[in-house]
Order: sequence, then C-alpha cells, then structure tokens
Amino acid sequence: MHHPLRTTAALVAAALAVAACDRAAPAKPGSGTPTWKQGEAPVASAGLTVSKLATGLMHPRALYPLPNGDILIVEATGPAVPVLRPKDLLAPPAGPAGKGGRITLVRPGADGAAAQQTVLLDHLAAPGGVALVGTDLYVAQADALLRYPYNTGDTRITAPATKVADLPDGPLNRHWVRSLLASEDGARLYVGVGSASDVGENGMDLEKNRAAILEVDRATGAVRTFASGLRDPNAMQWEPHTLAMWTVVNERNVALDYLTSVRQGGFYGWPYSYNGATPDPRAMPQRPDLAARAIAPDYPLAMHRAPLGLAFNNPVSTMPPALRDGAFIGQQFRADRSVAGGYKVVFVPFADGKPAGPPVDVVTGFLDKGRPVGLIMDHRGALLIADDVGNTVWRVSGPPLK
Repeated sequence: MHHPLRTTAALVAAALAVAACDRAAPAKPGSGTPTWKQGEAPVASAGLTVSKLATGLMHPRALYPLPNGDILIVEATGPAVPVLRPKDLLAPPAGPAGKGGRITLVRPGADGAAAQQTVLLDHLAAPGGVALVGTDLYVAQADALLRYPYNTGDTRITAPATKVADLPDGPLNRHWVRSLLASEDGARLYVGVGSASDVGENGMDLEKNRAAILEVDRATGAVRTFASGLRDPNAMQWEPHTLAMWTVVNERNVALDYLTSVRQGGFYGWPYSYNGATPDPRAMPQRPDLAARAIAPDYPLAMHRAPLGLAFNNPVSTMPPALRDGAFIGQQFRADRSVAGGYKVVFVPFADGKPAGPPVDVVTGFLDKGRPVGLIMDHRGALLIADDVGNTVWRVSGPPLK
C-alpha cells in the first residue's frame, strides 16, 4: 500500500533532482552570456537563412519594430514564483528572480545585423510589451502601464515616465509578463494580463482584472475588461486582412494551449472550463453558468507547448509562398526540456482571415541552446526571434519578393 505523504515526498525529491539538472544548463537567461558556440544557430526550413540581429542581451523576451526600421528589444526578469507543486520544480521560471529589465534599441545595417546597439531605457520593473503611438512610447510593466516621450530616431530616453494606469500585481504573480497592443487608430491600448495562479486555487479575489485582455483609454487612462477567461494571453496581434485581434494563450495542464481571435466582451473559460464548455472540476466554486457561455478557441495547439510569441506575415515578406499568409508562433515545451521538438517556431497558414491547415515547423534546434519567445516581422520582411536563453535575437530571411 502506498502512503500518500511518502509518495508526495518522493515526487518532490525527484522533481528537485530534475530541477537541479535543469539549472545546470550552460548559461542562465539574463546573464548576457550566449549559450550558442561560434557558428551554431537554430535550424530553419528549406530556403530560409538564419543570422544574428543582436547578441550579448539580458533575457530578451519581446520585440517591436519602429517606423524607421529600428528594432526595440525588451529584456526582462520577473518576480520569484512560489513553489506550490512538484511541477513548479520541474519547470522553474527562467532567469534570476527579481523585477528587472531594460529596452535595447538596435539599428540594423545593410546586411540585416545590428550596426548600432544602445540601451534606450534602463532600470525597468519587469517590462513586457511596448507600443509607439505618435511620439508616445508605452511600456507595459508587471505593475503599471507607462508612457515616455519618444521621437523616431532617438537612441536614448532620459525623460521620466508618466504612469497611465495601474496593472494587477502582487506577491502571487504567476504570469507576470504584460503584452501590449495599440488599436489601429491609436486611441486604445490593449494589455494582456495572465492569471496569478494555475486554476484559481488561491481564490478568485486575487484574480481581479487578470486572465484577461484589458482595454485602456489612451487619453484618460480608464481601464475596462475587453475579453476574459484567457489564462495567459501573452501576445496579441491584428490579423492583417480582417483587422481582428488574435492572441496565443497558455492553458492548464489538462487543456490544449491555443491560438484564437478575440471578441470584445468574450469569455474564454478560465478557470471554470476549457475548450469552450468542458468543465474543470478543480475550479472552486464551480460556475456552470459561465462555462456554458465560454467561447471555444479557434485553433487548439499541442498541450504544454507554451506559445509565447505571435507574428503575422507582412506585405514585404521574404518567406516562401507557403509561409506568406498566416501566423508565426514561438513555442516552448513547459514540463520537460528533454522532449525533442518542444522549442521551436511554427507557422499556421490562414485563408480568409482564419487558420486553414496544420502548423508547419519553420525554425527548430533550440533545445539546450536557446528558447524562442517574442516574434516580429521586420521592415525588410524577415522574421525576428527573441531567444531569452541564448541572449540573442535571430533573423530568419528568405529571398526577397520579385
């Protein structure tokens, strides 16, 4: 007969051993030390070339293209996440604990690599997404949405920040990264805020304005919920043909991660249900009324793949025809780094503004060397990948359009 306490102790001991092995990786995110040796790089699919945009970074997580072709690289470390379950030991958060970060500006040269690399902003508290509207640069930190004056071409910001709105924070902040997206007219800003817990196990009072995409009025700072029930909406983008908002979401262990369009006022299930109305018995109290109206995601992904980056192709894309209309998604295998294929960038083809086929591997070979997070398309039609373990931003390009 198995004693439950002994079984739990054994699980924790095993998890500690695995976690110790994981922490013995060649380099830590945030150290600035590359894990890739000279000449090494991720592997791109046929017809694509991988090169380095920038190196020597400190845990790069998000990317943003400026109007003149400059690239902003958001480098961040987040708060310590409490160890509540053996799974937390198996998959500890990357990087050193403590809210830190900066934003680096890169000006690419003729070959696409960085010709100039400067720190635009420093001493930030776990920055996530950025967005430029006119001469206002917005930064979504773990606890607040900030605004800085910025003119295109500047390489350093010395002016103090203006707080636009507070964002949910606190000692239990399981998903601390705040993604950011501006509306097409620039009047509104959308902030993705993940849940503080796995499935609301610490009480739903701690989840106010979380597991949601918040809409912030740029003029007044007023905040309202745009969509809810999204456990961790960590990247949002506008689909270029329909101009609908799409996001990728990290789900619970019992559910598939997913890519979905986002409806204003929509509820997507967390924590009461998943894949639409499938109830999660762990959520307390149960809310069958909310589960019944939960929206099923448009495009389920594989379980535990932790999609962290989303980028739709752009009109000047250098990608081959099969990779032109659709979305690139960065994926990580959450629970076990030894599972081959878990760290990669895939492409989901679209037709008429909707997913239209299975995902296709585009960039692989990250395991034990790097980890893809944020993605963007640059002004020359190349795909940029923030690698927060390799402390590198990779550039993936194909032949130019003819």
